[in-house]
Amino acid sequence: MTSNLISCRILVVDDFEPWRRYVCSRLQEHPGMQVVGEAANGFDAVQKADELKPDLVLLDIQLPDINGIEVSSRIGHAIPDTKVLFATLNNDPEWARAALSNGAYGLLLKAEAATELLPAIEMVLRGEKFVSKRVKP
Repeated sequence: MTSNLISCRILVVDDFEPWRRYVCSRLQEHPGMQVVGEAANGFDAVQKADELKPDLVLLDIQLPDINGIEVSSRIGHAIPDTKVLFATLNNDPEWARAALSNGAYGLLLKAEAATELLPAIEMVLRGEKFVSKRVKP
C-alpha cells in the first residue's frame, strides 16, 4: 500500500522504548517512510516537532509529563501542516473522542499495530480520519 507515498517524514513519540524500536523497524521496511526523530516525553516531542517539521507525528496519548492530547494541541498550533496519529493501549471511547476532537487525524491501538500501522499512516497522510477497528469513538 505504500507505493503511492513519495516521501513521509515521521516523528515517533512514546515513553516505552521497545515500542519506538518496533515502530521504527516497521517503518524502515518502506523506503518512502523516514523516521526523522524520536521522543520519550511530551516536552521533547513539541521541541523536536518544531525543529524537524515532520509530516506526521505518531504520538502516545499517555506520556510521563504532559499528555499526548496537550502535545497534539501544541504541535497543531506551532506546525499546522503536521498531522497527528495517536497510538495507545487504551480503547476507551472517551479517550478516542478527546483525541480526535483535538485536531488529531487518527487513533491506532498498539495491539493492532501489526496490521493497522501502515494503513493508518497512509490514511492520515491523505487527510482522512483513521480509528482502529476495536475502538468505537
